[in-house]
Amino acid sequence: MVSLKEIKQNPVINAFIEVGNEHLGSMGYTDHGYLHVLLVSMLSREILLKLGYEKRTAELAGIAGYMHDIGNVINRQGHSQSGSIIAMGILKRMGMDVDENAIICAAIGNHDEGSGHPVSEVAAALILADKSHVHRNRVRNTGLDKFDIHDRVNFAVEYSIMDIDAEKRLITMELKIDTNICPVMEYFEIFLHRMILCRRAAGFLGCEFELIINEAILL
Repeated sequence: MVSLKEIKQNPVINAFIEVGNEHLGSMGYTDHGYLHVLLVSMLSREILLKLGYEKRTAELAGIAGYMHDIGNVINRQGHSQSGSIIAMGILKRMGMDVDENAIICAAIGNHDEGSGHPVSEVAAALILADKSHVHRNRVRNTGLDKFDIHDRVNFAVEYSIMDIDAEKRLITMELKIDTNICPVMEYFEIFLHRMILCRRAAGFLGCEFELIINEAILL
């Protein structure tokens, strides 16, 4: 079986992550490099483990999390679908079982809020992990005067925590936002569709989804 460790050591995957992140940087996007994919990989795996899924299913989620943004090497538009096709070929060459390959590619192809759906447990975990990574450490612009709304929202987030309560079947995303930098309404302006997708993903896993911002329950 292809392991998450092997995926992290694959030079092609790592090159695509790095170059794709450089492409997004040239367009002014927030960071989508190793910091992001490592966190998403870890959290995707952790979500399923805490909810009692098998270790191999959780590892597939970790693999999908690590590879989910490789499509950015081609273009930001449609990056989930192009990334899925790229991943399919890489995983096939690495000798991954065809059924596991299909699970990972479907998760990657469905992680974006524009066209994604929680089609499996792995896809649902990836959606939740990816959309929870909102933090000022992702902002690449160097001055507030250069910030767009995405920069302001990410820079305003002082912490973002996802809590998995397996007993209550409750997934909670909690953020602290500096409202001097960005009002809470701006968060919803760009993240409402993402939060709706998170609620669907949590539902697929048999859980409720709760969003807390500055100690107020908003969803």
